[in-house]
Order: sequence, then structure tokens, then C-alpha cells
Amino acid sequence: MSLTIYGQSLDSRLLIGSALYPSPKIMQDAILASGSQVVTLSLKRQNPQQQSGQQIWQYIQQTVKQNKGFLLPNTAGCKTAKEAVTLAQMSREIFQTDWIKLEVIGDDYNLQPDVIELLAATEQLIALGFKVLPYCTDDLVICQRLYDLGCEVIMPWASPIGTGKGLMNPYNLETIRLRLPDATLILDAGIGKPSDACLAMEMGYDGILLNSAVALADNPVLMAKAFANALSAGEQGYVAGIMQQRQTAHPSTPTLDTPFWHQP
Repeated sequence: MSLTIYGQSLDSRLLIGSALYPSPKIMQDAILASGSQVVTLSLKRQNPQQQSGQQIWQYIQQTVKQNKGFLLPNTAGCKTAKEAVTLAQMSREIFQTDWIKLEVIGDDYNLQPDVIELLAATEQLIALGFKVLPYCTDDLVICQRLYDLGCEVIMPWASPIGTGKGLMNPYNLETIRLRLPDATLILDAGIGKPSDACLAMEMGYDGILLNSAVALADNPVLMAKAFANALSAGEQGYVAGIMQQRQTAHPSTPTLDTPFWHQP
């Protein structure tokens, strides 16, 4: 089933980053293998004066075009609402898109978002016509505030960026899904292995955004394929209807009132 982000239909529910890969070619091959149609990139962390930066940008453009996808600029590295809004405006002008992955970091140790600045930046960007995809913690109240401000897509973390710790607090994530049934929820940050992504999709999340888990794998291309399969399995499991857990054992082959077949 397709994923819809701000009215745009996508064939893949996996969004993927473009940083940390061993080479631009491996980055391109991994993104293509993932099937992802949304590729994130940061204007702040690129240096247009460096030839290597230009090469990476060319690979990103080729990849997005080949997958018939879209760029998702982000405000990685910003620490205030003012800084994030300024960078978002620059990104819109350069990349020609109203989509913005909004990051406003409040702590350098665990890269936790500054929710006060995040809400302020969200309100300003929506007023400026941006389609905001905010990165936030697994806090129900913050997610609700972001949704009320007009964010159709909300991206709570599974665990801190780059830790690979997976779903740190499943209860919080399940509660957000339950309480915001109409929001598009994309799990962002902390996903370490395909089973993490599968579990999130089984909870009913709409998609996964990741980078490090693929880029830092021994074989990024193979890992990208693994994540694509994991998302598909998790989504199918959710749609099919996962059986409820039970406190007691139940035989899978009941014998009561069942006829016996005898060999002649």
C-alpha cells in the first residue's frame, strides 16, 4: 500500500538519509536498493566549495530522479527556531521544495529536540507555507501540539539519533499511534536493525526514516534491501491483523469434536 505525505503518493514507506556512506556510489546503490523515494539531505552540513560535496549532490540528484522520488531537506544542526526558519527558507530556494524535515536540537549529548523552539519554528514555517515534518521525542503532548499546529506528518524518535537502540519506549509509541489516528506517523532516529522497523510497522506506524543503520552497515546495499523487506512484512502483518496475546496456552490443533481419519 502506498504512503501519502502532504497529498503526495509514494510507493515506498521507507525514507532514507544521504549521509555517512563510504562513498557516493555506495550511497546511490543503497538508496536505489531500498526503493525509497524520499531522500533527506542537509544544506548546513554541505560545503558547496568542495568538489566532493558537488559530487555527492550530483549522485543524490541522479538517485532521486531514477527512483522518481523527492528531496527532503532538513535543518540538522540548528539550535534555535530563528536559525531553523532561516535555513528552511534557504533550502526551499535552493532545492525548490516546500517540504522540510524540521530539527531543532536542544542537547548536544543525546541530540534531543528542544521542544519549545521546535513548536515556535513549526508555527512560523507553516505560516510561511512550508509542509513541515517535525522530528520530536516520543512525547504524546508534543506530538499533539505539533498536529494541532497543522503538521500532517509527525516524526517521533525511536531512540536518540545514531544510537541504534531501536524502540526505546514501545508504550509511548503505541500511545501516540492510538491517540493520533489521523496523523501520518513516521518513526525517525534510533532504528538499528530491520526487526526494529518491522516492529514499528506492526504497531501501525506509517513509515520509517533512517540513515545510520544502512550507511554504517558492512554491506549498505544489502542492508537497504533488508529494511525494505522488513517494512513490507511489518505493514502486511498490521493490515492482516496480529493475533492477541494470551495468558494461557491454546492448542493449535484442537481434538474435541474433530473426526478421526483412519487408514483402511
